[in-house]
Amino acid sequence: MMPGNVLHIENVVMQFGGVVAVNNLNLDINEGEIVTLIGPNGAGKTTAFNVVTGVYAPTNGSVSFCGRKIVENYPKGKMKKLYKGEHIGEYTNTMEPTPDVITKMGIARTFQNIRLFKNLSVFENVLISKHLNRHSNIFTAAFKINSKEEKKNREDVLKLLEILDLADVKDEMATALPYGQQRKLEIARALATEPKLLLLDEPAAGMNPQETLELTEFIRKIKDDFNLTVFMIEHHMDLVMGISDRIYVLDFGKLIAEGTPQEVQNNPKVIEAYLGVSDDAEN
Repeated sequence: MMPGNVLHIENVVMQFGGVVAVNNLNLDINEGEIVTLIGPNGAGKTTAFNVVTGVYAPTNGSVSFCGRKIVENYPKGKMKKLYKGEHIGEYTNTMEPTPDVITKMGIARTFQNIRLFKNLSVFENVLISKHLNRHSNIFTAAFKINSKEEKKNREDVLKLLEILDLADVKDEMATALPYGQQRKLEIARALATEPKLLLLDEPAAGMNPQETLELTEFIRKIKDDFNLTVFMIEHHMDLVMGISDRIYVLDFGKLIAEGTPQEVQNNPKVIEAYLGVSDDAEN
């Protein structure tokens, strides 16, 4: 790991039964970068995100965040015989923090399919995330001892919505928003947890070209305004090539290329596996 390294994925294998979804993944993201993970559908991109955020415990390998190992696992039980990956025996600890614990560490994410609280307002959706780092408990809440903290949380949420141009719809139901604003709201909810690393899973999915262009500028803005490092999965190549500092490419669970947008764009393996596929072929 280099100084300033935010995320270090080391020899991660994610195997489901006999199927290897992610095979020996090694990946590094440094502070202040926008790094994108691309590849065909089914390449293992979201599975990699799920390992980083505690949704899945890897079959083997480890994940470190800001120089501290936060995830580690090795094949156990029946998987000892089924295991098809490499580096067997190199990892001996079991560290499987849940998604909420990882979020508290400073890693927040969005999802490919928008997961807003449908029956809550824009303001309430973000406020719930703000509560992740609250210091109150049932006792202090029942006797309103936490009123100062709650007041500050509400002020912080309103300020966040103002920065993201969502304050004028704060009382609207989340599902009443246009699609592009729902995407923005999901990012706002992630930002409310005060992350150091923000994971975006296909943020431009379902957007038209104009919305995608606006999203590109939005990601640049929040990266600078909130001092973020961004790790993204995306299929829209205009967005990927226009915003990424570096790109990693997965195909059938294995890393086949990494580098700058120009290097990846001109890589024959990437052209064959992904970039050379027409839009019609992808759909």
